[in-house]
Amino acid sequence: MAANTQSAGPSAREEETTTRPVSPAPLVLVAEDHEDTRFLLRYMLEARGYRVAEAENGEDAVALAERIRPDLVMMDVSMPRLDGLAATRRMRQPSFPFRVPVVFLSGHAEEAARAAAREAGCDDYLTKPFEVKQLEQILRRHAGGGRGSYEV
Repeated sequence: MAANTQSAGPSAREEETTTRPVSPAPLVLVAEDHEDTRFLLRYMLEARGYRVAEAENGEDAVALAERIRPDLVMMDVSMPRLDGLAATRRMRQPSFPFRVPVVFLSGHAEEAARAAAREAGCDDYLTKPFEVKQLEQILRRHAGGGRGSYEV
């Protein structure tokens, strides 16, 4: 009599090696007019497994965000064509198709600058220059890690 070669399902070994779909890494949009800062942020983000898109001004940042739907936007405050405050206000309009966390990048540490950022709708604020551990905390909070509350 011939042996039955059909199995009832995958073996335990086959189940272990079966590939499951992997979610893509979180996508971070870096909106910054200084090329060296964009380069540094791209390097730091990619080294931590994030995908990165870049915009050189606020207008491009808003348009690109709407098209690619990033998980996080890192927005410089002072940019040409449309500054980070105005760009964030546009992203907070009811007509903008989705809600994305926006982290402001600024060389201004004064409370007035932070208040303006809050008023525009930012979710967090990172003062340049910043330490790597500060960036990592921001990423955990807003781009795939635990989303704790943060006072800007």
